[in-house]
Amino acid sequence: MSQVILKNVSKTYPGNVIGAKDVSLEIKDKEFCILVGPSGCGKTTTLRLIAGLEDITKGEIYIDDTLVNDIPPKDRDIAMVFQNYALYPHMTVYENMSFGLSLRHYPEKEISDRVNEAANMLGIIHLLDRIPKALSGGQRQRVAVGRAIVRKPKVFLFDEPLSNLDAKLRVQMRAELKMLHERLQATMIYVTHDQIEAMTMGDKICVMRDGIVQHIATPLGLYNKPANRFVAGFIGSPPMNFLECGIEKTEKGVYLNEGKFKLKVPEDLTGILIEYIGKRVVFGMRPEDIYDKLYAPLADPESTITATVEVVEPLGNEIHLHLTTGKQIFVARVDAHNQAQSNQDIELVFNMRKMHIFDIET
Repeated sequence: MSQVILKNVSKTYPGNVIGAKDVSLEIKDKEFCILVGPSGCGKTTTLRLIAGLEDITKGEIYIDDTLVNDIPPKDRDIAMVFQNYALYPHMTVYENMSFGLSLRHYPEKEISDRVNEAANMLGIIHLLDRIPKALSGGQRQRVAVGRAIVRKPKVFLFDEPLSNLDAKLRVQMRAELKMLHERLQATMIYVTHDQIEAMTMGDKICVMRDGIVQHIATPLGLYNKPANRFVAGFIGSPPMNFLECGIEKTEKGVYLNEGKFKLKVPEDLTGILIEYIGKRVVFGMRPEDIYDKLYAPLADPESTITATVEVVEPLGNEIHLHLTTGKQIFVARVDAHNQAQSNQDIELVFNMRKMHIFDIET
């Protein structure tokens, strides 16, 4: 078992600067957990607290049911891959990967076997005699991961290991790290600011903001039922649209009234909105849940609006339309066959079963 448990963990720096505040998180054995959020949200601080590289101000951290608050990093049986890889420039790849084992006085035969096994797994067996400056960014990243693998630790910690790679290589390495997790069946905690990395790699995602955990869930749980407006806007690309609307009730049902348009709320989804009738709310709709009416001819007229196209962004397999209702701007992610032009009025269908409603105050 290699579970990690954080109980009300806080870190406060001099000047009352909050790095993490009451972080409670359970990472199960063999789970791939992602800490995600914007710069300065506390995700790296949390990772460093787990590693023992920062002292805890308050709270408890357990690794395998052992309280590790006062245990030094070298005795926590963890391995960390840093953002800058932290390879020794004067050592070969083999020496970099084997250095930690040599310090622990492992037998030379076991060191060689572990290094070769990890190098084969990562496809760098032919690079063992090179020094880091003779490697590409992707190869250095693999060496840093290999150095962690040979340790066979209880927990792997990754601090934005792909941020220095180009976009194409990042996509490739995401897949390789995910396959590596499946192969090793190890507990991994991974920090990133990239929500696409988080969604594609994690079994569990912890979204953070200002040192505070906002939502912990599976990738689809975050996407389909975000806990608040911050999470809704952070997860998804392009991000969720937010339109301020009033809620009104007529003899025909409950409607969202934006001023320029009205949208009918499905009857089975009106219950929770009754207390907001006559009030203003924030209406959330993901760009992919908005369709061009030309390709949805049987759509309910009460789910259809007219908006003006401001900007057209063709991406090959899809098109992003930036639109305005006159008062508010939003984005629709439509089929590549769409022929919309700037300054053109277009009819759009909202999938109201995918709507999100946020309290405007809270």
